[in-house]
Amino acid sequence: MKKHLSSLIIASTVLAALPLRAGVSPHETITATVDGAQVSVTYGRPYTKKPGTDDVRKIWGGLVPYGKVWRTGADAATILATDQTLVFGDITVPAGKYTLFTLPVENGASKLIINKRTGQWGIPYNEKNEEKNELGRVDMKKDTLDTAVDQFTMAVESNPSGGGVLKLSWEKTQFSVPFTVKK
Repeated sequence: MKKHLSSLIIASTVLAALPLRAGVSPHETITATVDGAQVSVTYGRPYTKKPGTDDVRKIWGGLVPYGKVWRTGADAATILATDQTLVFGDITVPAGKYTLFTLPVENGASKLIINKRTGQWGIPYNEKNEEKNELGRVDMKKDTLDTAVDQFTMAVESNPSGGGVLKLSWEKTQFSVPFTVKK
């Protein structure tokens, strides 16, 4: 009996020490084949409505402030994985896994930040410390959507003229950035 009680106490202590990382936003992995490259994005999908309420939040310039780095989703930072080298603007992204961050701005070009470090939780971004881990930043095109998107949505689509497009949609805004596959 003492042995079972000791095992139960040890197990309870270990479980209590583990960080709680359960978020309220569902997570999704999207995958696409673009010019022969397997590209996937794993991200948290927060809603416009505040969890547990009917309160609709202002997203851009509210929940996601302008001029501050955002984790591009909810909970754990968003992961981009590719089995071939991709090129976003002037940024070469070798095959591997990377974290995507976003720097939204109200007027002007918002930035997609591609970071070499993975496994971040929440918004740990301290630009002075993280810049050394960045592959780079690329401008994103900003469009207004006709229909509001309630749940943050990302997509990787093939471009008929070659390469692909990474899209981020939420509220009535869509950001997009084209990329090519390096041969």
